[in-house]
Amino acid sequence: MGFTNNTCREFVEVLATKAPVPGGGGASALAGAIGTALGNMVGSLTVGKKKYADVEADIIELQKKADALQADLLDLVEKDAEVFEPLSKAYGMPKDTPEQQAEKDRVMEECLRNACSVPLDIMRKCCEAIDIMEGFAEKGSKLALSDAGVGAILCRSALMGASLNVFINTSSMKDRAYAAETEEEANTMLEKYTVKAEDIFNDVKERL
Repeated sequence: MGFTNNTCREFVEVLATKAPVPGGGGASALAGAIGTALGNMVGSLTVGKKKYADVEADIIELQKKADALQADLLDLVEKDAEVFEPLSKAYGMPKDTPEQQAEKDRVMEECLRNACSVPLDIMRKCCEAIDIMEGFAEKGSKLALSDAGVGAILCRSALMGASLNVFINTSSMKDRAYAAETEEEANTMLEKYTVKAEDIFNDVKERL
């Protein structure tokens, strides 16, 4: 669909319309990618500086992970749109006969699982990003310390935003066992990583 090839202005303008995509999931993935890129920027400002020679290898390793996460999160902007569009169409399927209702239920369940899988993956990537943000904040250039804090809090927001897109889909699922398993994973990530990101932010704030 090419949303990540748009300008920032174009993306925001489309986001503001009644178009079904992009939505909250794609916006969360983009926020996560931006947050990760800020951490990566800290790395770029650290590598090659004599003052940080003893941590350069660690920073380079963090940057490799950040590069991969940035790419994954941008891909997930597009994937979120791809999986939501069939769901939006499924809501409009006819249900006048028992056969139509059964077919709608079947399609809806499949679409709900697909629509849930992408924001769940966004959450997983944001958790990884918060982990590496901790390293950038701890070992990166002090001149860019605030950027590590911004990156951590953006990834936290992306994590929380993506979780809502998980929960809105699980709430409509008929397979409650699958929904409960998915919600448990999402809640576990929220409980651990919202706190971790806030700790990074507070640590950065105290060191400024």
